[in-house]
Amino acid sequence: MLRPERWNRAARGRVPHRVFNLQEVARYLHIDSGEVEELVQEREIPFEQKGGRVVFSRRDIDSWASRRILALPEQGLQGYHRQSSARVQDFSKQRAIIPELIRPAGVEPALRSRTKASLLRDLVAVAERTGLVNDAKELLASLVERERLYRFADSLVVVGRAIQAVPFGSPDGTTTDLFFLIGCQNDRLHLHVLARICMMCHHTNLLLSLREAADADEMLRCLNEAEQDVLRTM
Repeated sequence: MLRPERWNRAARGRVPHRVFNLQEVARYLHIDSGEVEELVQEREIPFEQKGGRVVFSRRDIDSWASRRILALPEQGLQGYHRQSSARVQDFSKQRAIIPELIRPAGVEPALRSRTKASLLRDLVAVAERTGLVNDAKELLASLVERERLYRFADSLVVVGRAIQAVPFGSPDGTTTDLFFLIGCQNDRLHLHVLARICMMCHHTNLLLSLREAADADEMLRCLNEAEQDVLRTM
C-alpha cells in the first residue's frame, strides 16, 4: 500500500455529471461490467437502487475509486494499471503521459506551506503559472469544498515539494512533503493518471529522487525517468 505520508494526491479535476449506469461506471473505472456487478452483489462499491435499476453517484464513485487505487497491493496495482493503460488512448507512441501533463512551470521544489489550507492555495498558485487554470479562485474553492469540478483549460499535473512536511489529514497523523494535483478534462483519464503515478512511486526510487532533486528541472527529469522505468516493465 502506498503510505499516505510519502506523497499525497491533493486534488483532481473532473466533469460535473452526477450519475452513472452500470455500463458507464465500468467504462469510467476501466473494468468489465461483470466485475462491477460482483462488486454490487458484495456491496463493495457505493450504489443506489432507483426505479428497479442500479445507479452510481459520480462523486461517491470518484472518491471510492481513488481510495481503492491507493490501497491496492502491488500485484493489484500492476493489474489495474495494465487495464487502464489498455483502455485509455495513449498520448504518444511511447505511451508516456507525464511529458504531456507536467509543464516545467507546474513543478515547485520549495512550497512554504505549513498547513493544509495554505498548501492548497500554494498548489493552485503553481497550477495558475502553467496558464491552464481558468479561474484560480474558483479552483481553490472547489478543492476546499472537495467538489473536484473542472477549472482547467487543459489536462495537467502539478507537483509540489514542501520545505517542511505538512499535516494533510492522514489517519495516523503523519505528515506529507510531496504533493500531486491532477486535473483531467477527459473523464476517464484521471484514474489512469493516478494509477500511473502510484506505479511510479511504488516501483521506482521516484520519491527519494524528488526529495533529493536540486531544482524543478531535476524533479521533472526524475518524473520522466520514473515513468519510462514503469513503461519498460509493461
